[in-house]
Amino acid sequence: MIYPTQYLIKSFSLVSIFLISLMGCEEPPTFEKLNIPRTNLTQNNIIPRPLSVTADSSGFALDTRTVFVNNTGNEEYDEVLNYLKQSVVSVSNFEKLSKEENKRFIGRAIVFDKLSTEEQKSEAYQLIIKEDTIFVSSNSAEGAFRAVQTLRQLIPEQPTDTLTDHSVYLIPTGEINDSPLYSHRGTMLDVSRHFFEVDEVKKYIDILAYYKINVLHLHLSDDQGWRIEIKSWPLLTEIGGKTEVGGGTGGFYTQEDYKEIVDYAAKHFITIIPEIDMPGHTNAASLSYPILNGNGKKLEAYTGMKVGFSTFDTRKDSVYVFIDDVIREISAITPGPYFHIGGDESHSTDKDDYIYFVNKVEKIVQKYGKKMIGWDEIATADVDSSTISQFWQNDKNALLAKNKNLKIIYSPAKKAYLDMKYSDSTKLGLRWAGFVPVDSSYNWAPSNYVKDISNKNILGVEAPLWSESITNLKELQYLAFPRIIGIAEIGWSSEENRNWDEYRKRLGAQFGFLKSNNVNFFEAPQVDWERGETVKMID
Repeated sequence: MIYPTQYLIKSFSLVSIFLISLMGCEEPPTFEKLNIPRTNLTQNNIIPRPLSVTADSSGFALDTRTVFVNNTGNEEYDEVLNYLKQSVVSVSNFEKLSKEENKRFIGRAIVFDKLSTEEQKSEAYQLIIKEDTIFVSSNSAEGAFRAVQTLRQLIPEQPTDTLTDHSVYLIPTGEINDSPLYSHRGTMLDVSRHFFEVDEVKKYIDILAYYKINVLHLHLSDDQGWRIEIKSWPLLTEIGGKTEVGGGTGGFYTQEDYKEIVDYAAKHFITIIPEIDMPGHTNAASLSYPILNGNGKKLEAYTGMKVGFSTFDTRKDSVYVFIDDVIREISAITPGPYFHIGGDESHSTDKDDYIYFVNKVEKIVQKYGKKMIGWDEIATADVDSSTISQFWQNDKNALLAKNKNLKIIYSPAKKAYLDMKYSDSTKLGLRWAGFVPVDSSYNWAPSNYVKDISNKNILGVEAPLWSESITNLKELQYLAFPRIIGIAEIGWSSEENRNWDEYRKRLGAQFGFLKSNNVNFFEAPQVDWERGETVKMID
């Protein structure tokens, strides 16, 4: 059992709060005594499921008097604390208390503190919930942010007005100790086949963070469109940014737009991974600058859905000048450690040319201080062990990656591709990898998906959402939710802690949160949806 320092000397914190409350008071305030009903913290609907939960049957009454304290001595926690305050205000319908009522009683406290042990996982946290204090303990602001998501899920949808003369939100008391199974828990958003505006990406991030997703991989280029400004090659967006699947107008992110997304994600402790797909999937780039083209065919804007027909000229020096500029400019505005080069479905690139290309591009990525990621085909090249392979289809490539000591991100199309249809009766999505219903998307484990590959080889999980069949945020949400919630639990929770029959009940309890946040999710028939009251989210 890990105790925060402040828990061991909690009287100090409460005395401090007491003295603050005394200021300007004629009579010493006291804690308001409440006749709290019996609770059971173990009967929760938290997703992802925490590592361990113990209950002690009482409750913490959250109301307008609740005090928020950063006891870590680290200003990085202040932003997380303010995020929690805003979340509490947004989720709650608090009654305003009179000055007299505020003077009579001491506010209960939510205290941020450090764990007393040197926990190695930066996202690890502990919640100790007492009647008078909630201790949110972690050794990083990131861990505190994950703890806050758990705490948000413990706040009931509706207050109770039977315990005192004003409404309170009763949080069950007990202890939660938690840390993730994998350090990489992500989703990929294809903004190339169809473009999504900055505000749409932000709205997606809001919900992803609630379920402890920590990576958003942006697929920024493909045959149908180039979506990020490269100042040294302006035609990429002037020409390549104006098309998308079905003939829409496309769009692109200026570098300032991209930085806005990166900054917003960082505030939610989500890392942005940029992907420039190459040497295949490059029609939009080569249309903008024909000197890049390697297939010898006349280029036209492409708005269809076929793959494998385009390639860079992998033996031309000017192509690598271009790639160097692109990686340099994007890396300079990407604080995260990774750069994704795609590398999939390069059917028009000769095998030797493909290997030559991947080897050269890996060195460029490393030159700018990033680790290279690529789809599982890159394991056929002579990459070094710092490079990461993203498994999506080919078991042999996954085993090649393992044998080359590469870490692997699991994105199996038959389980984790969010663009696959749920069933034959759902309109949106594709079906080349089969239907991916909600239960099937949840019922798998990376550690035994490919024979002879275990957790020591696995960096984490990621659910890609390719956008051929969607055109707007509502359609994006329909395909992503609720499947991405299950992927979040696969990435966070221990395998022995996961069970579909139990999970579908917790998932059903997310109905109010998703509805109140205008998430157009698929109401899967396998899930016991609780269609009751709804709950607000932070603006």
